[in-house]
Amino acid sequence: MNSRWPPRTPSPWAQGVPSVKLPIYLDHHSTTPCDARVVEAMAPYWTTEFGNAASRTHAFGWRAEEAVESARMNVARLIGAGAREVVFTSGATESNNLALQGVARAYRERGDHIITCCTEHRAVLDPCSALEKEGFRVTRLPVDEDGLIDTDALRKALEPRTILISIMHANNEIGVVQPLEEIGRLTSEHGVLFHTDAAQSVGKISVDVDRLGVDLLSLSAHKFYGPKGIGALYVRRRGPALRVSPLLHGGGHERGLRSGTLPVPLCVGLGRAAEIAAEEYEADAKRIGQLRDRLWKGLSARLEEVWLNGHARQRVPGNLNLSFVGIEAQALLVALSDVALSSGSACTSAQPEPSHVIRALGFGEARALGAVRFGLGRSTSEEEIDAVTEMLVRELERLRGMSPLWQERGRARSRAL
Repeated sequence: MNSRWPPRTPSPWAQGVPSVKLPIYLDHHSTTPCDARVVEAMAPYWTTEFGNAASRTHAFGWRAEEAVESARMNVARLIGAGAREVVFTSGATESNNLALQGVARAYRERGDHIITCCTEHRAVLDPCSALEKEGFRVTRLPVDEDGLIDTDALRKALEPRTILISIMHANNEIGVVQPLEEIGRLTSEHGVLFHTDAAQSVGKISVDVDRLGVDLLSLSAHKFYGPKGIGALYVRRRGPALRVSPLLHGGGHERGLRSGTLPVPLCVGLGRAAEIAAEEYEADAKRIGQLRDRLWKGLSARLEEVWLNGHARQRVPGNLNLSFVGIEAQALLVALSDVALSSGSACTSAQPEPSHVIRALGFGEARALGAVRFGLGRSTSEEEIDAVTEMLVRELERLRGMSPLWQERGRARSRAL
């Protein structure tokens, strides 16, 4: 069977770069490879340990339930929660929808106003738009040129009928980490519920629900080396327990918040990924951060007009989002067929318009069109970073050489000297 990916042989222009195995994967924000230790933990639950965790009358069900509850405890430990505060879902998209729609409908008698941010993932923005059709009002806060929200603007946006604030922890495109602790103190002072989409931060940096002051938190296993199709929603049960209206009805699983037979192997995989992350994320973050800085220094030293998108330091270690003046990101991605990169969120890659996140920084559409997201991960090596640097410099210079706009910029600079 013919397959375009991976290519059978390196592209001709890739010759001469440091010797590495191609293709190179630098798209860890879209998904991560499932850790072999996670696969090993899941294996029995596909075959011999196949019981339904809701079956309470025999040993097959008991063992399945025990495995699920052990996984739930591992997830809880990773985020500083109690096990009964963890609700299994199909992933962060479902968790976000359950948090936003579930809380809005449960507290509608108290208020109808929701605050979020314009750079949120579509899994938050789209449910907010859906709630507007139900009569809720949504305020979408802007960000500054570093991608950070202004907490003073957030304070001013609060109203007596504000019931929920949803601000993501780490941005999926530019990796910027929002000041959740400060926001958490603000929401606590005003008695407003606080949700965060933490799909890009859990397992990569320190996440503690009490320290951050959040009431609800969404996460997804495949963002930190677990399996696809499983995630969780943290729902605070302490002082007092929150009310959340379920999206799915039928069976009352997960304490009535999320009906449906639990996928025991996937729950086990999420739990094992959480256990590994709790032990290794600090060492991973240090090494990956150093590789990210190496890539940035290598590219910025050798290329003109390369712009870093997002705050230089307040970001997750594996993220580097760059705009290359004079070319469109899609042309560069097509040319770099041996490197897995993206020009935005994988969930919106079928949409041709420029990234709404980069446009929100206020630098214009050209910078958004030229933005490329580099996502480094646990398996990324120094040799791969050096190889990508060489490939990208070579190909970008070639593309710029064919660009009339870039050539005109060069002539304008020469005239100015």
